[in-house]
Amino acid sequence: VLTVAVSMASAVENIGSAIDVVHRHKVWFAVAAIVLLAAVNLRGLRESGAFLAAPTYLFIFSVLVMLGWGFARVLFGNGVRAETAGFGLQAEPGHWSGLAMVFLLARAFSSGCAALTGVEAISNGVPAFRKPKSRNAATTLLMLGGFSITLLLGLVLLAREAGVKYVANPSTELTGIPDGYRQKSMIAQLAEAVFSGFSPAFYVVAISTALILMLAANTAFNGFPVLGSVLAQDRYLPRQMHTRGDRLAFSNGIVFLALAAIIFVVAFGGEVTALIQLYIVGVFVSFTLSQTGMVRHWTRLLSVESDPAGRRRMQRSRVINAIGLVMTATVLVVVLITKFLAGAWIAIVAMMSLYVLMQLIHRHYATVQAELDAAVDEDEVLPPRTHS
Repeated sequence: VLTVAVSMASAVENIGSAIDVVHRHKVWFAVAAIVLLAAVNLRGLRESGAFLAAPTYLFIFSVLVMLGWGFARVLFGNGVRAETAGFGLQAEPGHWSGLAMVFLLARAFSSGCAALTGVEAISNGVPAFRKPKSRNAATTLLMLGGFSITLLLGLVLLAREAGVKYVANPSTELTGIPDGYRQKSMIAQLAEAVFSGFSPAFYVVAISTALILMLAANTAFNGFPVLGSVLAQDRYLPRQMHTRGDRLAFSNGIVFLALAAIIFVVAFGGEVTALIQLYIVGVFVSFTLSQTGMVRHWTRLLSVESDPAGRRRMQRSRVINAIGLVMTATVLVVVLITKFLAGAWIAIVAMMSLYVLMQLIHRHYATVQAELDAAVDEDEVLPPRTHS
């Protein structure tokens, strides 16, 4: 749900950086985009690899060109200056030193860890790779890591050179801003500064960024209905989540996901900085649980494995997952401490409420099944299932 809400809010923010009317009505544009994406998935349209690849390649290419041209201007030209470079930052009250500085760095660290989200999509999609599946998936993951590090570091360094400023509340946290100022996304600010005088390149970067975010939202529409179906089959969600529509899609799951995402977008005013606090908590809770599960998995297999080569391989895998568990758990603790009052508490309350609700649904179905079993006499002839 939060993947859809955050991705659509961010996509609309990037388009709104280029089109003013979208910025002024970003909540309704985000809602319309979610409804449109849900309608496409309800139609049961199959994904095309070439269709999904095109926006991805466009985004990577456009951002790399922007970084290359921007650094060239910094090294050999007159530099790059963002529209926010002349604004000042309103300092938070208090003296930031000692433990307060550690807290500030920890908060920045937890925010940056949001860049790690999405890597699990490759491990989830290993069966879709060509043979050898594991090697191709590992190669893809390595390429993803390389591109992510390159683009992230490039954007951060260029943003520092250009003096880009991006805050949660521009009206209160920025000084020297003109009346009616509207804040653009960081990538849009960079594109506008790097390609000053050549607006088509600016629009290409803004649109390609929005497209890639919409594709990120679409992955949730592919995954959540199937997850809801599995949980419904195990009686932890209403049975209606397990039924397919006339297009053989889990229609109820798609509709539920769209409605829930719309509620979050409207409730938080389509603000990415507010939604991301909930998103990052859920991500690292799931990361920590998955690493814990893998450690238990290898421990269970080691208890019955006698082949020395197989045991060495399993022990190596368990060490890797144990390191992953320590790292993700550390990030989770940092996130909970630094982001708790900023909105992380909402995610925690929602998780606990959802868990209790699912347990109540499961208990209801178990009670109904027990009553049905008790009402049926073993010697009684049951009526046929088909009636004319």
